[in-house]
Amino acid sequence: MSRKQLNIGLFGFGCVGNGLYEVLQKTPALRANIKNICVKDKNKEREIAAENFTFDKNDILNDNDINVVVELIDDADAAFEIVSAALKKGKAVVSANKKMVAEHFTELLQLQKEYNAPLLYEAAACASMPIIRNLEEYYDNDLLESIEGIVNGSTNYILTKTFAENLSYEAALKEAQEKGFAESNPILDTGGFDAKYKLLILLAHSFGYIANPDDVFNIGIDNIGELELKYAKEKGYKIKLVAQAFKGANGNLSAFVIPKFVTPEDRLYNVDDVFNGVITKTSFADTHFFVGRGAGSFPTASAVLSDISALSYDYKYEYKKIYRQEDVRLTNDAELKVLLRHKKENAEALKLHFNTVEEAYTNSNSGYITGNITLDNLKALQAKNNGELSFILLNVVTEQEAAVAETVALA
Repeated sequence: MSRKQLNIGLFGFGCVGNGLYEVLQKTPALRANIKNICVKDKNKEREIAAENFTFDKNDILNDNDINVVVELIDDADAAFEIVSAALKKGKAVVSANKKMVAEHFTELLQLQKEYNAPLLYEAAACASMPIIRNLEEYYDNDLLESIEGIVNGSTNYILTKTFAENLSYEAALKEAQEKGFAESNPILDTGGFDAKYKLLILLAHSFGYIANPDDVFNIGIDNIGELELKYAKEKGYKIKLVAQAFKGANGNLSAFVIPKFVTPEDRLYNVDDVFNGVITKTSFADTHFFVGRGAGSFPTASAVLSDISALSYDYKYEYKKIYRQEDVRLTNDAELKVLLRHKKENAEALKLHFNTVEEAYTNSNSGYITGNITLDNLKALQAKNNGELSFILLNVVTEQEAAVAETVALA
């Protein structure tokens, strides 16, 4: 099958856009060229000549010679306007904006179908790691049981530095910002929102379930304190921000983003720095492990390039699992074993929300509780305390473990 010629209109020329421009210069066999680049700041100095740029989005959207729009801006609302307009004109689109895709998944799905125009977004989850297309093409919905992974390179970099170099959270965050791994306002990363948007996309391609952002619970790393770090180091654990989704025995889905204590036996234990790692589990093939760089201009640009290459062969997502319309719902009934740090005066009240309490430690000012709690109760506690509690996941409690814990509690 021969490649077709792609004439690209590029929106955004920041870190990733610049990386893509460089990468395309080194891949002439792709038969893709950037015809025009739309940017916002007229006064910013750029590395290539001014004639490559426009400041009017319509110069790209109304150009009939441009058959691919690549959207690489950081404003999710503006990105949706651009992507929608491009799809309506029948142009293929590549995007790296996970927030835009996650918040407008149903609308974007309809636009692709109505105007017969493909939208690819491999770079929106895990940068250089080809996870979306693998979930879309390889795993049948009936076989896939769970997906779990580190999907945010910025927080993984920060957590790696706190463990490997004993940096404080503040110092590690500052270093991540200086290296361009975290934004000046990093809450999208450190609050677990970026990981949640990626998980929403992975949910659609792994289980065929389209969830709203408010449906999926997320806790970030911004409330982790010295107590949790000390606990991890004493036990030989690391802390990783982990996104996961799994099917329960009744076929319903549980999905959440929460920091997790990871043991040396866990494959995610050695996924450090800005790397991402995802573990899939299926009924017959057991587990598969994907790992790759999850942040940086060239890793993200490589994923964009992969989508551009796929478009040259007229590839599009088929969304088979979504159109299969299985009767699956998202539930918060899952039971988790967690560590909760607390102030001394709140300890007894917080214990009431746990199904079982395994360990409770309190000193003169604060302490921690480890025990089993439902995801529903965990969400309620976090909302009641204005998102200021620190929960670290120890593990998901299986139904067999929950039954044993209940028996012990009754005894």
